[in-house]
Amino acid sequence: MKNKYRDLIQQTFHFPQEGFNVIDGELHFNDVPLMNIIKQYGTPLKITYLPKIGQQIQKAKKLFNVAMAKADYKGSYTYCYCTKSSHFSFVMDEAIKNGSHLETSSAYDIPIVKELYRQGKIDKDTFVICNGYKRKPYPQFIVELINSGYKNVIPILDNKNELEYYKRYVKGKKCKLGIRIASEEEPTYDYYTSRLGIRYKEIVPFYKERIKGNKHLELKMLHFFVSAGIKDTIYYWTELAKCLNVYAELKRICPELDSLNIGGGLPIRTSLGFEYDYEYIIEEIVSQIKTFCKQNKIKEPNIFTEFGSFSVGESGAALYSVCDQKQQNDRELWYMIDSSFITTLPDTWAIGQKFILLAVNHWEKESQRVNLGGMTCDGLDYYNTEAHSEQVFLPKIGHGADGPLYIGFFHTGAYQESIAGYGGIQHCLIPAPKHVLIDRDENGEITTKLFAKEQTFKSMLKTLGY
Repeated sequence: MKNKYRDLIQQTFHFPQEGFNVIDGELHFNDVPLMNIIKQYGTPLKITYLPKIGQQIQKAKKLFNVAMAKADYKGSYTYCYCTKSSHFSFVMDEAIKNGSHLETSSAYDIPIVKELYRQGKIDKDTFVICNGYKRKPYPQFIVELINSGYKNVIPILDNKNELEYYKRYVKGKKCKLGIRIASEEEPTYDYYTSRLGIRYKEIVPFYKERIKGNKHLELKMLHFFVSAGIKDTIYYWTELAKCLNVYAELKRICPELDSLNIGGGLPIRTSLGFEYDYEYIIEEIVSQIKTFCKQNKIKEPNIFTEFGSFSVGESGAALYSVCDQKQQNDRELWYMIDSSFITTLPDTWAIGQKFILLAVNHWEKESQRVNLGGMTCDGLDYYNTEAHSEQVFLPKIGHGADGPLYIGFFHTGAYQESIAGYGGIQHCLIPAPKHVLIDRDENGEITTKLFAKEQTFKSMLKTLGY
């Protein structure tokens, strides 16, 4: 009977697969030998493989452009990066280098936009799509950009009252606007309609009464997004069709309207068993928009997207060592990691998010079912199910001379640092780990850089007033 960890993975999934392979019993992530990284920096450790960000952006741009060519689609495609997924400068730099424009979600994104311009990384033609509920200073910052010559700043109206600020304070030029549709949510949600945006039936009357004919305002974009993301479901296609009906109705009375923003929502791999036909989904979206516009005798809109997790999620990983094991009863064996899930991967604790979990070494050892426990005294600081299974299997460990077991959670690059409170107070004061950036030079050789040292207890005590 084959019971090695390597056998388990190969029998359960198609393996090796993109981004993951094993050489001499040790895991490589995007062809980076992780044991070398661990030997150099230790654990716990966060890593970001920077080239993956560009690869994801180029993948989406290619898929949309090919779909448009197949459909003879006349509009353009613009890729925007959703900054809230990760605000780190190294992420923004990779996104911009790969031709991405920007989508913001709060007032405090705007100083980042200004700094990127100051550094010469963006110019005043860069699209800046401003989403979110806007109270001061958000609209104030938006107006400052517009009045200082940024040509493609587009505030997306989240509510009707927001409009008055732009009417009053944008000077000497037309203010480009978008309107977000308050889409209906899936039946399983706790509410029927998104709190974000303006109701379908109110959008056209709102445009007629408050925007049409105003020489300082120009409606350019209709924004559509569903919380469940882009999926091949009746629900998604129905919501897209409703959005297109609103677009057509607006287009007939608003000739300057020329863009449809379908938001974010392309999924990332959170399991080695992940299946998603990106090519089919994107071709279907483009085809449906094309067909609808042809039937309604209107020009196809320019398509915008705002991909966040898709851009940065698959670039990240968290590496740990198993520092102890505890047999708590006849069938519950715990592997204790040298950090806390609440500190490093808060989505596993807060919303039950699953990530790809793999052993980094000891692939030739026998596997066994385990539970993973974090270092805090919180009963919820654990991980014991994977996306494809209600259990976790890892190599057996002992007290021999073959060294500790290292494990990795992969595709963790979106949201985890901002939700955990990077640089701030951590649960039970378990420090945030080191963060290492991995890149490749012009010859394709691996380079590493320590972005952040492990958080110190002194920095947390200072924040707490000690």
